[in-house]
Amino acid sequence: MPPAEPARSDYAAQVRAQLRALGIPERLPAQRRLPLCVQAQRLVPVGLGTDGRDKLLTPAAARAWLAMRHHAQSGGVALLLVSAFRSIEFQAALIRAKLDRGGVLEQILQVNAPPGYSEHHTGQAVDIGTPGCAALDDAFDTTAAFRWLQRHAAGHGFRLSYPRGNPQGFCYEPWHWRYVGAGARATA
Repeated sequence: MPPAEPARSDYAAQVRAQLRALGIPERLPAQRRLPLCVQAQRLVPVGLGTDGRDKLLTPAAARAWLAMRHHAQSGGVALLLVSAFRSIEFQAALIRAKLDRGGVLEQILQVNAPPGYSEHHTGQAVDIGTPGCAALDDAFDTTAAFRWLQRHAAGHGFRLSYPRGNPQGFCYEPWHWRYVGAGARATA
């Protein structure tokens, strides 16, 4: 058996344990066609996010993000990094905090992926904001930043992950973009 297999098996077991601890049915990811998102092992800092914390991405995604942000800035568009890499433990804590505040699990899972199924685990997903627009708000799609991303993100290897009516059952997230490499196709 290749060395990577036991690590993947251990990761899947961790994910199942997190799902059980949160009361998320193990069948839910398959029902919603959510792929398992393995945590990135090699991450590099890409600067502070809007929360004042350093954000991390994989080296390729980091280079692409920094180039895309610079390209936008040179065109007068500010792209702010709201969120990047998240561990499965961090994802579980986000969901747990919402449950502790009285949130309904089904509604929470329309906004937050179950632990193990968030593109943020890959170190290749970014949540993007812009000045004058509240973070993680649908109104982001009315901004110059969103229009810029629609035109230019694919050229930097990024695609919109969750357009309206996405098959994964997530709410529309105009701010969430994933690095998929050269030749990315924009979705909007």
